[in-house]
Amino acid sequence: MATYGFSVLLITVSLVVVTTYATRPTLDADETIDFGYVGDKGPDKWGSLDPKFKLCSDGKAQSPIDISRSKATHLEDSKGLAREYRSAKATFVNNGFSMAVHFEENAGTMIVDNKNYTLSQMHWHTPSEHKIDGQLFDAELQLVHLADDGNITITAVLYQIGGRDSFLSRIQNKFGFLSKENHTDGGILDANQLRISSRNYFRYNGSFTTPPCTENVIWFVFGKLKTMSKEQIEAIKAPLEPAFKNNSRPVQPDNGREVCLHDDPKPEATKTIVN
Repeated sequence: MATYGFSVLLITVSLVVVTTYATRPTLDADETIDFGYVGDKGPDKWGSLDPKFKLCSDGKAQSPIDISRSKATHLEDSKGLAREYRSAKATFVNNGFSMAVHFEENAGTMIVDNKNYTLSQMHWHTPSEHKIDGQLFDAELQLVHLADDGNITITAVLYQIGGRDSFLSRIQNKFGFLSKENHTDGGILDANQLRISSRNYFRYNGSFTTPPCTENVIWFVFGKLKTMSKEQIEAIKAPLEPAFKNNSRPVQPDNGREVCLHDDPKPEATKTIVN
């Protein structure tokens, strides 16, 4: 979700982009619901736009959140997350509210609590949705993984402006096509290039970050920052209408939820975010 959250998984390529808000199919094929990031369709109004979006205002385990390292439960973990990505056919999609890549075949899996989750899609938010110790970052990449039973895990990578991101450099030319089309063939994409060191990450239970704000989503937010250039951030935002160039939901109350910090005990692997 816008994302996004997982809602982008429900979007078809026939999506229409509107200048003030995004229109997306709901679970009912003949019905459309709109939401946005400003004004009377902004995040503080999502819960009132449709009964299906009730959790956006009433949910008690919503995402994103402001992660406090000092309050997190610290767990030494030298194994990191178990992920095995591979090359797969991909489609680049302009959802109206985010730039996304949908994998059309198996792009690999992540194992969480002895369950396999298949990498389904990824999308970007600018600026970041999650904060760490109150710090907002320049961008956030969210990778959505789906289990056979419908459960969802999302991994989040935080970016600050700096050197160019090598993976994004390989694909950002595709965004230019999405200024005129709502989808374009991405060819074969090597998802393994998305891997980032996972020996330092936060885990908590949350929700999609776009309507319908469904809860019981397992989130993993990596502690290691990556960089992308200002030009690359502009490339991500360029195809979007002005009202969606800043497409981040504000942080939500944690309501006492536990956040676990999984940390490699080796000193060289624990360098994460600098205050």
